[in-house]
Amino acid sequence: MSEALFTVEQVAQSLNLHVRTIRNYVAAGRLKATRIGKQYRIARSDLEAFTGGASPAIEGAHPGFHGRTDATLVIQIEALSRDRADRLTTALMGAAKAPRAHGALMNVASSYDEGRDSLRVVIMSGDLRAAADLLAMVEAVTRH
Repeated sequence: MSEALFTVEQVAQSLNLHVRTIRNYVAAGRLKATRIGKQYRIARSDLEAFTGGASPAIEGAHPGFHGRTDATLVIQIEALSRDRADRLTTALMGAAKAPRAHGALMNVASSYDEGRDSLRVVIMSGDLRAAADLLAMVEAVTRH
């Protein structure tokens, strides 16, 4: 079984310390951590070595690394009438509000440029399938 990995925030909360203090310990080499992307993860054994005993209970801890995957899509649609842009934006925003697995959040923002008849849509989602579904919706609506 994989060893539990904790975020800097989880460790700080469990030790009742500031997040910056934990980051300073990591930077100074006092607390061993693994860098994954732009974030650090701290193994249970490294936390126990740091604290000198059993690690405190950490809320939300899972064995192994269970990171989060987010998607941000920026879609530029040219030659789109204001009416079609409004209908598409309404449909996307409605779909973004639908309940998702694991409570993943989704946000949709849009901007219409009257002078160019173009719509820019930004989709931010923690649910990759839902983001792909919205992308398919955009394709279906804009297909000529």
